Amino acid sequence: MEPTRRCTPELLTKDLTGNTYIVTGANSGVGLATTQQLAKQGAHVIACCRRPEAGEAAVQGLAGSIEVAELDLAKLSSVRKFVVGFLAQDKPLHGLVNNAGVMHCPEGKTEDGFETQIGVNHLGNFLLTELLLDKLKASAPARMVCVSSVLHVGDKKHVGNVDLND
Repeated sequence: MEPTRRCTPELLTKDLTGNTYIVTGANSGVGLATTQQLAKQGAHVIACCRRPEAGEAAVQGLAGSIEVAELDLAKLSSVRKFVVGFLAQDKPLHGLVNNAGVMHCPEGKTEDGFETQIGVNHLGNFLLTELLLDKLKASAPARMVCVSSVLHVGDKKHVGNVDLND
């Protein structure tokens, strides 16, 4: 098994003042930790959450420049609306952190008729990235990070299996 990889300590102290980052799923877990770290380093962070009130509660008391925005990856109309609003602000975009996703959700479909996990974890993130790609390129140096899980391959007790007919 490969060792856990971590960034170099100096990366965590780099001055990000003047940089703008979008973080999805920013109201908990990895998304919240990423938002907190980027803001701590001086970046302006747009913390995207499908439930903005949960985002506001999560970032309350955090230091730095953080704005909460509504973004529901299960609704492609929400993705488009968020991007139109962001682009209207004419801010640069130095980083997009595609972190939000769902797992072990009940069987269901998105507003657009896609299976929930495919719709949220793939299609919503893909559309968001596609609509922001020109802004990322224009703001270079910029980067995009896609947070993922390896749970689909299974664990020590269970071999992962994706049933494409389901």
